[in-house]
Amino acid sequence: MTVPGSPRLPYDQLPAGLRTAIDAALGSPVVHVSPRTGGFSPGPAVVVTCADGGRAFVKAVGTPLNPDTPALLRTEAAVTAALPAGLPAPRLRAHLEWAEDADEWVALVFDEVDGACPTLPWTAATATRVLTGVSSFAERATPCPVAELPSLDDRLTQELTAWPLLRADPPADLDPWEADRLDWLAEVPARLAGRGGLTGDTLVHLDLRADNLLLRPDGELVLLDWAWAARGPAWVDPVLLSLDMAVHGGLDPATLATGLPAVAAADPADVTDLLLVLTGMWALTMRAPAPPGIPTLRAFQRRFHGVALHWARSRLAEEAVSRGCDR
Repeated sequence: MTVPGSPRLPYDQLPAGLRTAIDAALGSPVVHVSPRTGGFSPGPAVVVTCADGGRAFVKAVGTPLNPDTPALLRTEAAVTAALPAGLPAPRLRAHLEWAEDADEWVALVFDEVDGACPTLPWTAATATRVLTGVSSFAERATPCPVAELPSLDDRLTQELTAWPLLRADPPADLDPWEADRLDWLAEVPARLAGRGGLTGDTLVHLDLRADNLLLRPDGELVLLDWAWAARGPAWVDPVLLSLDMAVHGGLDPATLATGLPAVAAADPADVTDLLLVLTGMWALTMRAPAPPGIPTLRAFQRRFHGVALHWARSRLAEEAVSRGCDR
């Protein structure tokens, strides 16, 4: 199974001025490029080797490829630069901005990490190892060490509007279970807010997938790509990563998450409602035209929608049995 993602611009097709700025930041010109796959930025993601033998990881994107992605790299730079040195995340060496006429380009230069993404499809053994590492990271990242990071409620502002938007204009091909419960589903954000379900003081990555993780030879797990980071509950990242393990490994997310202390300590209704929020977000976005430069994103979202909906429905059925009611 290949790592999911979209086509990336080759490094040598970046603007010459930006490549010159990268050489200057590295202190030696790039002489060899090793592309990395996966992820949904249309810009290059490469390990570079310099004339002096130095190596680094470089990612870049510009508004001609996608108008929104440069802002994500700027956010990633700000969060990564603020991460404490003791957390397993790559060190940011340079944040570069380059412009030509109306075009804006952003490049980030990181220390190279000796490691590899988990091989897909996920296996139960690798999933357990990685989820244990994510749980350990959350313990080390509580209280949240990044000042002024948005709360999870603020980071998910658009996602929390999905069900009300779908209720106002239901797609003709909406899943029947969803279509029959639109009024109830549109109340999910209010339920979560009323319980304070997304409140917490853990550094939450919010975008954990196989391509955003590296396993080092010594067994340490390294977390990459911090563009969506937020302050929230410790159970969120394990739940979201369990979805990836289900989509790209066929593993049961409920089984994966059940044994994790942070998930076990969470209010079950909060977990279910976050799954419903994500289901609504994917139900809305997977029907939109593909973003510029990211042609595979909608199919990716459709797969996640199906898994999240199935898991949420299973949890609701279990809750209904325990309460003697039906939902």
